[in-house]
Parts: sequence; structure tokens; C-alpha cells
Amino acid sequence: MSHFHYKNGVLHVENIPLTDIAKQFGSPTYVYSKAALVENFSAYANACKENRRDETTALVCYSVKSNSNLAVLNLLSRMGSGFDIVSGGELRRVIAAGGDPHKVIFSGVGKTHEEMRLALSHDILCFNVESTAELARLNEVAGEMGKQAPISLRVNPNVDPKTHPYISTGLKENKFGIDYDEALNAYRVAATLPNIRIVGIDCHIGSQLLDDAPLLEALDRLIELVDRLAQEGIRLHHLDIGGGIGITYDKDKPVAVGDYLTRLFAKIDKWRLTNHKGAPIQVMFEPGRSIVGNAGVLLTEVEYLKHGAVKNFAIVNAAMNDLMRPAMYEAWHGVQAVVQRAASPKVYDVVGPVCESGDWLARERALAIEQGDLLAIMSAGAYGMTMSSNYNTRGRAAEVMVDGDKVHLIRKRETAGDLFALESQLP
Repeated sequence: MSHFHYKNGVLHVENIPLTDIAKQFGSPTYVYSKAALVENFSAYANACKENRRDETTALVCYSVKSNSNLAVLNLLSRMGSGFDIVSGGELRRVIAAGGDPHKVIFSGVGKTHEEMRLALSHDILCFNVESTAELARLNEVAGEMGKQAPISLRVNPNVDPKTHPYISTGLKENKFGIDYDEALNAYRVAATLPNIRIVGIDCHIGSQLLDDAPLLEALDRLIELVDRLAQEGIRLHHLDIGGGIGITYDKDKPVAVGDYLTRLFAKIDKWRLTNHKGAPIQVMFEPGRSIVGNAGVLLTEVEYLKHGAVKNFAIVNAAMNDLMRPAMYEAWHGVQAVVQRAASPKVYDVVGPVCESGDWLARERALAIEQGDLLAIMSAGAYGMTMSSNYNTRGRAAEVMVDGDKVHLIRKRETAGDLFALESQLP
């Protein structure tokens, strides 16, 4: 995280000390680096260019669920990104941020009638269909609107991503996608439906993958299916390999995006040259965490230090409602003191004020801190704010974007009044 660094003993985001951000905006606050976002997206875009791909042959579709702030979406849209959405609300966010709905792919297992109508009315690029029941509904809705729905089937290749079971999505026991052995028949059914237009194939096997071997194995399985479909006269325009490349939270060493894409494009080029006389096929990606994860931190203040017989606790003003990943996944996030102290560190569990034993952000961290100090919870740009809640009637955090020596408030902190504005009492 080179855009997060110490200068004169104070942790900075680009050129701005986090102490200044705390003074101006308070805490807890999510703080993002624009330069890190640009750098991370460019890793995908540049790898595509270096492998002789333009937008017609490779499209990066940022996964909106990882961080859906309008400023983030607008920045990525201006860089040429498409978007992977999983709800009608996310589509509305993309449009509000100036994103192109014609570069939107719609994933998710439970699309409603209303969400389908919304997406069809904006002529999105593709629906990633996850069941034959969804296929039937989409055909019906498209028919009612006098449209043809462009679809890919999300195929479950039964490849083990070797990641946390809660973020594994490509095994037979997962709720996502259509089983590989049933996919051919599902495509045959889709080909008979008058309001469905088959355009591609999709898979997504999980996230926080440190090795690209499972992704390339999944690609091999998709390629086999594409060839079988071609033999039956069903020819596809694109192949969506999903997302999943991990980031460094602790000592993780994820595969470099450029290395992964170079291997993937080489495999696709060899296949197309051998089996399809070099005919092009558009390749799509759905990265989220690898673009925004290490571009953000959660800034929080130590309210109390509590020294117990078994454990020491640093009780901070951020909580599980602000950053759910540790409580949900037992996820590891680095913790850094914003102002470095010369004192010897002590080992603390960093916990929040929410009334749950699961309300913790980090365990057993060596920190030299005092009451009132600021901490930065690192690698919090993905699945932080988007998973936050108002549990215990806590307003969600502010969000700030740093651009060099400029700071922009991109989401105001919620007030108590905001939280119950939609409620009413009985007469």
C-alpha cells in the first residue's frame, strides 16, 4: 500500500496526514486513495492493451458490490470500466454515477421482475442467468416488453478455489450458477426461447484467490463447453471468467494481475487459433477487491484501553457495523497507529462498542497506543462500507477521497435523524 505511508511519524494517505482528516471529518471514516484506485484499475487495463486487446475483445467490469460509492464508480467509468451488478439498486447507482448501462452485466441468483424490467429498459449488456427458473422468468418479462434479453449462463465449473468457504462460489454445493453437467441442456432450452438472445458464458468461482491456477482450470472447463455449444450451432460472443484475484491483507502474496491476464489470454489465443481459426471472442472480467480493497482504510479512535487478566482491549469507536468482515469471515486486517510512539507495544484485541461478543476488528495486535490515539484499519476499501449497517442505531461512517494534496468528502456521516426519518409512530 505505497499510497499509505508514514512521514515524520504520522500515517499519510498520499500527501494528507490522517490526523488532519480526523480533525476535519471525525471518525470512524473511510479514507480512499484516488491514486491507488487508478493504479489498480490500470493493472487490468494495461494488461489488456499489452496483450493486444481493445474494448471489443476485453472488457473490465468492476464489481459494484465491493464498493459502490458514486465517486468510485464515476472515477472508474471515466477510465473506461464496465460494471458487474447484483441488484437493481446497483444499476441505479451506476447510472447516477455516469456509468454506461450498455457496459453493465447483471449477476445474482434472485433477480426480481422489477429488476429485470429496469435492466431491460436500460438495454444492459448482458444478464448472467443462474438458473433455468430465472431463464423462464426473463423470457417472460422480455416478451412483455417486446424485447430480447441478452444472456450468458453462469456455469458452475465445480473448481475448488481454495479460499474461505463463505467466499467460494464455484462448487456443486454453492447456491450460485448452473451445474456444469446441466449447462449444455440449459443452453439448448435458452436457444428455443423467443425472447432470449444467447451472447456468452460466465463463471465466478470465488474471491481472494492468491493463485490463478483455479481460474485457469475453470477457463479450461468453459472452453470445453463453448466448443460443444459451437458444434450444436450455438456460437458465443463473449466469455466471462469472473473476478476473484486477491489482495495482500497480511503476508498474502497474490498473483500479479498482469501475469494472470497474460497466461489467460495466451490460453484463449491458442484455443481460438486451434479450434476456431483465430476467430475473436470478447473476454470479460469482474474484479472488485483487487481494484478497491487496498485503496482504502477505516480511520478510528481509541476510546478506552482496558487491561484484563487474560486479554487487553483497545476499545475504538468503529465497530462490526462499520466493518463486518472480521465478525463474518474472521477476516484479518492490518492495524496501524496513525501516530507512531516510542513506547514498547502491548498486545491488544481491537474491539468496538457494539453489544455483541463478535464485535471485534483485530485480535492480538502489538500496538504502542494511548487512549485518544487514532488507528487505521488497513485494506478496508472493499466490502467495508457496502456491508455496513445501522445496528445499535449507529450512523454509518463518512467517506473521504484523497487526491494528492486535496481531500473530498464523498459521503456525509449519517445522523440519528437520518436513521429514523423513514419511520413513523402508531396514531
